[in-house]
Amino acid sequence: MQASSSIGEVSRPAPTKAALTAPVTRQDTDDLSWRILQLLNVFRVLVAVLLLMLFASADQPRIFGAQYPTLFVAICGLYLGIGISNMAAVARRWPSRISQISWSVAFDIVVITALSHASGGISSGLANLLIIVIGASALVLPRKRTLLAGSLAVLAILGDQAWIFLDTPPLAKDFTAAGLLSGIILTMALLMDPVARRIQETEDLARQRGVDLANLAELNQYIVQHLRESIVVVDKDNQVRLMNASAASILGSKRRQPARHLSEVSPRLYMLLKAWRRNPEEFRQAQPSFIAADGDRVINPQFAPLQESGGDAMLIFLEDTSMLAEKVQQSKLAALGRLTASIAHEVRNPVGAMSHAAQLLRESAVMTSTERRLTDIIHTNGQRVSQIIDNILQLSSRDTTAPERLQLEHWVADFADEFSQTQQVDRSRLRVASEGPAPEVQIDPGHLHQVLWNLCENAIKYACPDDGPIDLKIGRLRGSERPYLEVGDRGKGISETDAERIFEPFFTGEHGGTGLGLFICRELCECNRATLIYQPRPAGGSIFRITFSDPQRWENNA
Repeated sequence: MQASSSIGEVSRPAPTKAALTAPVTRQDTDDLSWRILQLLNVFRVLVAVLLLMLFASADQPRIFGAQYPTLFVAICGLYLGIGISNMAAVARRWPSRISQISWSVAFDIVVITALSHASGGISSGLANLLIIVIGASALVLPRKRTLLAGSLAVLAILGDQAWIFLDTPPLAKDFTAAGLLSGIILTMALLMDPVARRIQETEDLARQRGVDLANLAELNQYIVQHLRESIVVVDKDNQVRLMNASAASILGSKRRQPARHLSEVSPRLYMLLKAWRRNPEEFRQAQPSFIAADGDRVINPQFAPLQESGGDAMLIFLEDTSMLAEKVQQSKLAALGRLTASIAHEVRNPVGAMSHAAQLLRESAVMTSTERRLTDIIHTNGQRVSQIIDNILQLSSRDTTAPERLQLEHWVADFADEFSQTQQVDRSRLRVASEGPAPEVQIDPGHLHQVLWNLCENAIKYACPDDGPIDLKIGRLRGSERPYLEVGDRGKGISETDAERIFEPFFTGEHGGTGLGLFICRELCECNRATLIYQPRPAGGSIFRITFSDPQRWENNA
């Protein structure tokens, strides 16, 4: 793929078969003839203007028009007018090119011969202009018509010289000059045909190469725009030169807009690019990411300098980690599913027996304090193992959803009341806020209850143990307009290292736990066509955002 041939932000339609195989047509071939005609008209205008200027600026004896000044000026004016009018005719492509060149050459022969006669004949040198006229006509006219035009020019030159000789006998050298000029004109009329053919072939070849290059650029653009990979190309000044549809969706940009600075398209990606330019090796080790414009995906950028630009232009791949994470989690779920039955039957029963035996030992009156502490350890860890088993078994309900339409603001308010009463938490700590009209979502209320309960419980236990507020924010994402529900706290947050792994099963941070809570929350969201992501809070703390599927899309896809 030639990246340099498709650097631009303008998207094009898919190339058609006709466009990719279009030959050079007769219309394309005629374009050269029309351009030559237009150049001839420019030549006429310039000659007429230049001759009039020389005539007006020179005193006696004049260089041109000395023999018949009035006739000279009149013919120059006529030549100028005809040249201008012919420009308009060529622009309108009327009449046909053969008709125009035929009568135009005949007119040029008459006018140039008359100008030469008014200036004293062949000695003025004006008759040499016929060489240009006949040479240009040979590039357009068929060979027979070119020979006819050359013959007429020769007859005009010799006839004018004979007239002048009869009127005022000149020196013999004037006949010699007329004969030489006639010979040159006839030779050009004869030899210009293969040259004209070669020029036409070169023009056709260049035009075909242009069509091929245009098709190649269009094909490159089409391929880039329809790649599954998300691609952005920026130049050395960080101006966006290319962005395919997938990348535009991630960054929330419009591809048809003119080239913009990367900081305007995505400030976060611009900061990551600057970090990469400063120290690529450190950037690779850190592997930073950012949230897509729809707030629904975590994106890992990969930077690759374009070697043809000396490393100044940059090719950026935007990798959607949710797709990779989904594959990884599916494989983990498959493994967990195979273990579920064994855990339920082979582990739960022995653990229950151990916990029951420890409870009986604890009730013995002859136990020492050390023995009682050891039985407490057995009982506590037996309950922990039982809780892990319960969490794993909950994953089996992933495919059994009962979605309902919920008015999210009212539902969250009722949940906050229930949570505060059950957990003995001051109701004022759960602050419910809504941006804009309250959205309606479609989700299994039992699953949403379990997810939100887990998130709020984690915030109370680990993030805000000292009576800090828990913010429950409801709104719609900009761009996609998908409803969302955020659980935010003002705790110390989660380290960047742990943030990449908090949704992995059995991952526990410094606070301990089973390591399955957030994993189950994300799984329950996904089986309801929702997503759960984490992002650090700008002023400190954490935000867990549940992004719901649009209810209207749910119905259309059902």
